[in-house]
Amino acid sequence: MRFVRALNTCAFSLHRRVISKHFLHCSLLKPYIGAHQFSVYGTMAAVADEDSLRRALAQKQSSIDVQGGTVRQLKSSGAAKLDIEAAVQALNALKLEKASIESQLQVALAGAADGGSSSASRDAFRQAVVNTLERRLFYIPSFKIYRGVAGLYDYGPPGCSVKSNVLSFWRQHFVLEENMLEVDCPCVTPEVVLKASGHVEKFTDLMVKDEKTGTCYRADHLLKDFCKEKLEKDFSLSAEKAAELKHILAVLDDLSAEQLGAKIKEYGITAPDTKNPLSDPYPFNLMFQTSIGPSGVSPGYMRPETAQGIFVNFRDLYYYNGNKLPFAAAQIGQAFRNEISPRQGLLRVREFTLAEIEHFVDPQDKSHPKFSDVAKLEFLMFPRDDQVSGQCAKKLQLGEAVSRGTVNNETLGYFIGRVYLFLTRLGIDKDRMRFRQHLANEMAHYAADCWDAEIESSYGWIECVGIADRSAYDLRAHSEKSSVALVAQEKFSEPREVEKLVITPIKKELGLAFKGNQKMVTEALEAMEEKVAMEMKADLESKGEVEFHVCTLGKNVSIKKNMVSISKEIKKEHQRVFTPSVIEPSFGIGRIIYCLYEHSFYTRPSKAGDEQLNVFSFPPLVAPIKCTVFPLVQNQKYEEVAKLLSKSLTAAGISHKIDITGTSIGKRYARTDELGVPFAITVDSTLSVTVRERDSKDQVRVDVEKVASVVREVTDGLSSWADVLKMYPLHSSETAEE
Repeated sequence: MRFVRALNTCAFSLHRRVISKHFLHCSLLKPYIGAHQFSVYGTMAAVADEDSLRRALAQKQSSIDVQGGTVRQLKSSGAAKLDIEAAVQALNALKLEKASIESQLQVALAGAADGGSSSASRDAFRQAVVNTLERRLFYIPSFKIYRGVAGLYDYGPPGCSVKSNVLSFWRQHFVLEENMLEVDCPCVTPEVVLKASGHVEKFTDLMVKDEKTGTCYRADHLLKDFCKEKLEKDFSLSAEKAAELKHILAVLDDLSAEQLGAKIKEYGITAPDTKNPLSDPYPFNLMFQTSIGPSGVSPGYMRPETAQGIFVNFRDLYYYNGNKLPFAAAQIGQAFRNEISPRQGLLRVREFTLAEIEHFVDPQDKSHPKFSDVAKLEFLMFPRDDQVSGQCAKKLQLGEAVSRGTVNNETLGYFIGRVYLFLTRLGIDKDRMRFRQHLANEMAHYAADCWDAEIESSYGWIECVGIADRSAYDLRAHSEKSSVALVAQEKFSEPREVEKLVITPIKKELGLAFKGNQKMVTEALEAMEEKVAMEMKADLESKGEVEFHVCTLGKNVSIKKNMVSISKEIKKEHQRVFTPSVIEPSFGIGRIIYCLYEHSFYTRPSKAGDEQLNVFSFPPLVAPIKCTVFPLVQNQKYEEVAKLLSKSLTAAGISHKIDITGTSIGKRYARTDELGVPFAITVDSTLSVTVRERDSKDQVRVDVEKVASVVREVTDGLSSWADVLKMYPLHSSETAEE
């Protein structure tokens, strides 16, 4: 089963539309429709606007109340029977009209919830996928015999193979093809590193507790779930109340602890499991804390990301690269986040694999020499202006998006294009993937631009890759904390006269004014950017005193004219020293793999038509096993040929599995289809064998000595199955499929 694919991909639309009743009936009553289904994920033919339906429903309820009063009045006054029957008939007609509006609203909500499919249909599809994945041991809950731990999962044999193949292709596509420098840094990170990066102070989520049991929940999740449930299921909501709930969903990430707490109390939200009252929200740091060494005096954390290991090694990597920019460093490794209430399976876990790239570039030149390779790619993009104005994601050409300034620069655009190629080669459906630009309230203050590669799943749109221009923030933060200059140099062929900003704090005056805080104020003044410094100079000259925020003190201080000298001087320089900017693509491998599972899963009827068979249509690139070898019947000669084939496949580096059980060949095909194995070799003679392709179920006859090379060429992408069909005779069998 797959969902019926969106005819119009349109998420986060402010003007929700609904699916026609005919389309809903056809799509939801027949969720299993074969191997090449398209699914309900977008907004289709509009029947009525949701807000209009809510208003109509409220008006109809008002009419029912009035008519109900009329019926009661007629009965109490002893009116004629015919008059009472006519009034009751009118009341029933109004109730039928109300029921019709409720049905339309239900369709509207089903269409808007995640772009078109009903909640029940999405849940059924997801459960079918998860049941198959766990039964075939792609992944299972960790520590299962002890009832497991939320947010921790084990990968079984096929899951390990898929993950290994994804990471292997990631290395090929990025590290090798882009000539990156790969590093491998420890998971345990000293506290000082994560203080410099801001994680110790800011890497938090707001949490609430069940006041009686102590069970913890993420405050924003509870409010989000409440708003979504009310919008989807409460037909009595007024249009104004619905608009209020939609607004809360839109600004959820911006709500403070106090605002979140106020909304939770206003809406009467309680603990989901016990209905007990909840505490006020408070910040919870998501990092796992530990100590380094037996004394416990050296605090540390399990890293929440892999990027910091690259940043702190910048100076050595820059030297290794011949002191040349641009260059990129990459790392694959485990990261840890102590999620408050993990859910959604592999999508939100406490230990996961990240693959991150830090591409260091001159902030004055963010062009990319290979941008033309991806400039003509066209795919779904969702710029922030379209999100704010309620428009839909639409196909844009990458080159045009960069030239118009929608994407900030060529290097950022280049990596967006490379990520698109990576995901589609893995098997992600290009029509159910988009690149969404961060809104202004999502962007870090230091970021120049940021886009997320989002993949559509039964859970909705899932952020799987973040591609951000982080400017020079990270290297500057570690430079300041460590007192080690993490900079690059550009040597000039001839000396240049350069106008330089000179900031000279007057330490005596600062000491008298700030005493023990003098050092922090001095450092903050010296670290001012040119624009801020020149504004301060102008204000000091006109007013004699300005307010200045010192981050390390967490407050504003008053700076007077006699405390600092700010000027510009002309100096001769032989080189330019600068802090590089960083373009960072960050990949959540587990999330990508789960979305791949959903995009690859479908069912088809057995030959007898009495059951649905599960299939994972993995591309050979990521399939856990590339092929299987089946002797058609238990026969010594066939088994010897199977062993010979196994040796040749091993020599060719092709993962495979031999099945010599007495089970029918159709059942063996079905078992391996469910594992996503793309090719099955059936030994039915000693000179030639059949090679079957999983999705088409077509078979060709190939000489035994050529089989390994045929399979290898297709699995390595050197040829396609269509090429194989042209080269080898098609084999027909009536007994193969169950």
